[in-house]
Amino acid sequence: MGLADHTCIPCRGGIPPLESSKIQELLGQLESGWTLNDQGHLERLYEFPNFAEALAFVNRVGNVAEIEGHHPDLYLAWGKCKVEIWTHKIQGLTESDFFLAAKADRAFALPSLNP
Repeated sequence: MGLADHTCIPCRGGIPPLESSKIQELLGQLESGWTLNDQGHLERLYEFPNFAEALAFVNRVGNVAEIEGHHPDLYLAWGKCKVEIWTHKIQGLTESDFFLAAKADRAFALPSLNP
């Protein structure tokens, strides 16, 4: 079972963020391109040949986020989308953040909706 096959678990706070060693372990299980930004959030830039495909990706990730009840920050621009993920309640990372990142990768791997 891969990370994308897990269901995000809502965080109600009161738990510590993942430790650095666990973060590095889970980061190694994601597709290449994921990094930790200066705030310690997961981040990846996806590139597309046009605006329409970037927008279609944003909508696919948005649908996944609604289903999972775990919402990333999505930054849409012509030909690209940056996805930033962290657990707001604890201002850090949980396993669910990595599950959602893997689900974003899965959405990126889907065939384009545009010819």
